Amino acid sequence: MKFRHRLLACAALALATASAQAAEATLRAVSAFGMDTFFSQRFKAFVDKVNTEGKGILRIQVVGGPESIPTLEIGGALRAGVVDLANTNGVFHANLVPEALAMSFTDKSMPELRANGGYEMLDQIHRQKANIVWLGRVSDGLKYHIYTNKPVSGADFKNLKLRSVPVYRSFFQSLGAVPMQMPPGEVYTALERGMVDGYGWPSIGVFDLGWQEKTRYRVEPGFYNVEVGLFMNQNSWKKLTDEQRTFLEKQVAWAEAQNAGDQALAEAEKERLAKAGIQFIELPQADVQGFLDKAQQAGWAGIEQVSPQNAAKLRPLFGG
Repeated sequence: MKFRHRLLACAALALATASAQAAEATLRAVSAFGMDTFFSQRFKAFVDKVNTEGKGILRIQVVGGPESIPTLEIGGALRAGVVDLANTNGVFHANLVPEALAMSFTDKSMPELRANGGYEMLDQIHRQKANIVWLGRVSDGLKYHIYTNKPVSGADFKNLKLRSVPVYRSFFQSLGAVPMQMPPGEVYTALERGMVDGYGWPSIGVFDLGWQEKTRYRVEPGFYNVEVGLFMNQNSWKKLTDEQRTFLEKQVAWAEAQNAGDQALAEAEKERLAKAGIQFIELPQADVQGFLDKAQQAGWAGIEQVSPQNAAKLRPLFGG
């Protein structure tokens, strides 16, 4: 009889363990940035926290960075469900959701966008157009800059060949520069061979790619708001239980709270760039406001051209 009881107890334990394992969801994830670079660090911390605290509920399996899925193909992979989750930039799937660029044109923080309805509206646009859920952002308040290996005078960038991406292509054109789109992995060689004279890039991350070796100047001020976010396949999101979705949202809120330190990181990076011999070109004060206004006008004009109705709804919420 005792043996029979022990057998039943073991069977019950095995059944309970199997049920717990079956209830635990696994999300396949990818990063648009090299796993050892700054813009994957917060993502890695997020993944570690989810996997530590989510045992029996949810875990994330990272398949890799751009070597797994090319950066500009991640949006399509998300839409198709090839991966469930991505650490990426709305810029990289603007071909699917042009309105995603609004995330870079805003000076409002995520708490503000969540409060005023901007986040909800852009999330719904992502769901409708690309089967993607916008979970949140893991950078906030960092600026883009123009980096060059040639000096510029005032706000004259005429004929300067700059590596670009869709988020600031129109802005670079409005400055008279020649934007050239290429993946980050090709920029070092392009600088070395004179194919480009500089590039647009955030205030952080130059050292990750070794570009400081081919960079002599950074133009001030910075522009736009660097957006790196967490995006999820909508079907995968719907398959989660209420408990799993609540848990994931809690972890996203934690990740967003880490953005508060971004300004201090940017200041430390500026000191590091200076020590590496990079000079900072301050635009004349008379040109600064025009430079920033031109950035906003060029950016929003692109969204208005392809999606005028949504642009009219988003701009008052995102500003700019």
